Amino acid sequence: MTPALPRSLSLEPSAAWLEAYARDGAAVLRGVLDSGWVEFMRKAVDRALDAPSSISREYTADGRPGRYFGDFFLWRRDEDFQSFMADSPLPELASRILGSEHVFFFYDQLLVKEPGTAEETPWHHDLPYWPLRGTQIVSIWVPFDPATPETGTVTYVRGSHRWGKMFAPAAFGEGSGFAATYAEGGLEPLPDIANEVEAEGILVWSLEPGDILIHHPLTIHHARGNASSTTRRRGLALRYVGDDAVFDDRPGTFLESPHMKAYLPDLGLRDGDAFRGELFPRVWPR
Repeated sequence: MTPALPRSLSLEPSAAWLEAYARDGAAVLRGVLDSGWVEFMRKAVDRALDAPSSISREYTADGRPGRYFGDFFLWRRDEDFQSFMADSPLPELASRILGSEHVFFFYDQLLVKEPGTAEETPWHHDLPYWPLRGTQIVSIWVPFDPATPETGTVTYVRGSHRWGKMFAPAAFGEGSGFAATYAEGGLEPLPDIANEVEAEGILVWSLEPGDILIHHPLTIHHARGNASSTTRRRGLALRYVGDDAVFDDRPGTFLESPHMKAYLPDLGLRDGDAFRGELFPRVWPR
């Protein structure tokens, strides 16, 4: 049974973080979630780690130290993940970011890097992975442990959402089952970010549990491995969309991968259809 947890946003209305988000494509917000939500979701995450789904992925190869684990659509099979995406302060926050009368939930993605994990999350931006188009789309990244450059906090290329480009998605690990699907998109490769972007063009923050990151679906980002020997990095990405987001029937998106198609019901969407229904529920207004 879900305990009584805060549903309203404690963040004071301010234009500063919205201006930073519009300018840079990413922003940090401090103290959005209280300790009750953090502890609630730590338990939910550990439960997911102990019982991986059929679409989960182990990005750390056998015999290598650490564990880089990913899973998707957890809200569909775990009521605590469902409560978090719908009943936490995050839908209200998404409504402020998107400026949309209604907010719908696209999906959640769990990404955990245990201590001593060398595997990095490759440089990428999100929209090329998704069968979506529109302006009202946002990612919210929530850490449940301290997230620092050492433990693998998310790092962004400042202003890259304004480049006007869609780059080819990168598979997060060898043998993940997505690479062949992504190749069907025919998009141009991502530039060599490490060598072509100056240090002042990089945004990186250290976060405590309760803080969150927000980023635009075209903002290029990555995360290092977890070099800490003691601190975990449990993070959950939640994707929310507004009224103008519609289905994009282009090839090469992650929902076209064989294991995703086997897991999810037929979406029943044609190009230009709005994201609605049981699989993409409205979460704001509640």
